[in-house]
Amino acid sequence: MKNKAQTDPVEGMSRRKFLKSSGGVALFIGASGMLPHLISCKDSNALKKQLQKHPITAWVQITEDGEITIYNPAAEMGQGSMTSLPLVFAEEMDADWSKVKVEFSPQETDIYGSEGWAPGSKLMFTVGSRTTKSYYPVMRKAGAQARYVLLSSAAAHWNTPIEELRTEDSFVIHENSNRKISYGDLVPYLSMPETLPDLSESDFKDQKDFRLVGREIPRTEIPSKVDGSAQFAIDLRLPQMVYGVLERGKLNAATPTLTNEDEILAMEGVLKLVPFDYAIGVVAKTLEEALAAKKSLQIDWSEAQASGFNSQDIYPEYKQIADSRKKGDAIVELGDVGQAMKKAAKVYEVDFKNDYVYHAQMEPLNAVIQVAEDKKSADVWVGSQQGPDTKLGVPDLVGVPPEQVNVHLQYLGGGFGRRSMNDFVNECAILAKEMAPLPVKLIWTREDDVSYGTFRPLSLQRLKACTDAQGNISGFSHCVVGDGGRLVTSGARNDHYDIPNQLVEWRETSHGIRLKHWRSVGHGPNKFAIESMLDEIALDQSIDPVDLRRKLMAKSPRALATLEKAAEISGWGSPVAEGRAKGVAFVEHGSMGTGICEISVDRNTGNIKVHKFWIALDAGVVVQPDNVKAQMEGGIIMGMSSVLKEQITIVDGRVQQSNFHDYNLLRFQDVPESIETAIIPSTEIPEGVGETATPMVAGAIANAFLKLTGKRLRHLPFTPERVLEVLNA
Repeated sequence: MKNKAQTDPVEGMSRRKFLKSSGGVALFIGASGMLPHLISCKDSNALKKQLQKHPITAWVQITEDGEITIYNPAAEMGQGSMTSLPLVFAEEMDADWSKVKVEFSPQETDIYGSEGWAPGSKLMFTVGSRTTKSYYPVMRKAGAQARYVLLSSAAAHWNTPIEELRTEDSFVIHENSNRKISYGDLVPYLSMPETLPDLSESDFKDQKDFRLVGREIPRTEIPSKVDGSAQFAIDLRLPQMVYGVLERGKLNAATPTLTNEDEILAMEGVLKLVPFDYAIGVVAKTLEEALAAKKSLQIDWSEAQASGFNSQDIYPEYKQIADSRKKGDAIVELGDVGQAMKKAAKVYEVDFKNDYVYHAQMEPLNAVIQVAEDKKSADVWVGSQQGPDTKLGVPDLVGVPPEQVNVHLQYLGGGFGRRSMNDFVNECAILAKEMAPLPVKLIWTREDDVSYGTFRPLSLQRLKACTDAQGNISGFSHCVVGDGGRLVTSGARNDHYDIPNQLVEWRETSHGIRLKHWRSVGHGPNKFAIESMLDEIALDQSIDPVDLRRKLMAKSPRALATLEKAAEISGWGSPVAEGRAKGVAFVEHGSMGTGICEISVDRNTGNIKVHKFWIALDAGVVVQPDNVKAQMEGGIIMGMSSVLKEQITIVDGRVQQSNFHDYNLLRFQDVPESIETAIIPSTEIPEGVGETATPMVAGAIANAFLKLTGKRLRHLPFTPERVLEVLNA
């Protein structure tokens, strides 16, 4: 269960000091340019002793048999980071990929963090489709440093100028003397150069020489997930482990008053009750006993901010806020929208709406924490998207110094932004402190996660656009009404559309509902509104929707290329089967993509059927093409689920759904017969792909529906009831 990478994070060894032995070596290479260190590893016991003496942390380890272990600093939740990031390292190191193993790195920001999220501030954060982009230069530099150490060691061993050496497939080669040595055989001769060059982009491989990046490389973690050996936090069992659950009620921030404490404590297996400001915690010997006690709790709940809030009745109030002359917070101001509207030949105004959406990650939220008997250290096993604090808030909660809290990152059974919030870890820490030294596993049931969930916000988008006498879009105003800041405003920019006058503003509301980043965040609702608005203008102006976007993208060649490619592979403009139509939408979320779908509508039931989906994507350098296509497919299917099925409704502040019987998800029979992705070659830095496909779905479907029926869908999700209402209006 324990491995040295997880349980013995180490730092501080002197630059020149290393242990001579024939067992192997770890190259301690700091990604931000710190000098490398070497430590040999003859056997696990010797290594453990040395790690205790010399705390240091490694990016890569090499043994004499040539086995290479590369550490992955990012969470793995099915998006492929366990392969993509080590692959970039191995590319620059010139490692034989067949001999590479991958393990999670220790959760130590100083060594494994990236500045890709905030310059000057390192983070280990797997969110926002920024993992590959953020770590791409980090892993290239660290891999190149490792390669340099190998080259310089071989040069010293052979007494040969380093300039005469090259590397390939875990070998250092000297062609002049027809000699070569494997990385494994080089281990006994590894030594540190007197100085290490400050490697930069010019020292890295030319992309045309890539042997691994851009190739079809199987993902490293898939075999263990298939055979069941992959460990998720929910799989973990520790000796003497006890179980914790919380009753949080259904009204966020309501205060509980327990009225039958003695009765609960007398129940079989119950060990302790732990009060929270918003919940009652139960710790028991088994999960079944904990859940039974939870079910028997008698609690009086206070009122809270959300009391009286009804989600489906709030839109008229939001409309009044949008009607108000009082301006909100300006997110984008370009040109003068007001003047453009005054001079316009025609003005369009449309409201778009979207309901709350639940993350629905398949693995229930859970964590295991053990606080030592002396209360001076703690271990955490969790599937987390990490965060600004790699110790996940545990040190302060249990009263242990951060360096004495060891986080063992596990595979995540789905994240989608929910596991970048570590409330469940904090709850477990509070229970674990009470139960020390017993390890505590906290589990949220599905009902817990739905009824006390964190949701993509409900919002209203008021769009106003105007055209000049020539039919050009001269102004575009986007007013977002809702709670959550960037949770509702992201994706409202139109950087790739040449519209001279633009305004995006946010008008804040708050109802006491728990909110969180949901895959693609605000891009889903906002791109739906923008792309639908463009098609409504195109229809009114008698312009083909693709032609309209061609015109708007004239100054954005990369965006335009995705539009042209999507139109090509989908046969845009060619006849479709009777009863079907195609719709288009463009999205920029790190990478750029244009999606086109083909749909039909059952006018009796209101069911929309998506038959085919085509995507053209520019993601910069693509590290794993097959995985990118898989991400596009997954993003489209998740987008379809949210657009056609998923809806959280709230009455009197309480969520009405409780599990998958009343929170509907897309089913197998609803999946398109084909999803085709065309990747546009690029030499630009890699961009995220996890959140590009999802927000293009709503606009593409709504635009296909408009083409097919002449009717407009403006409220997400497009449930059969809403579709019939629109058709029959």
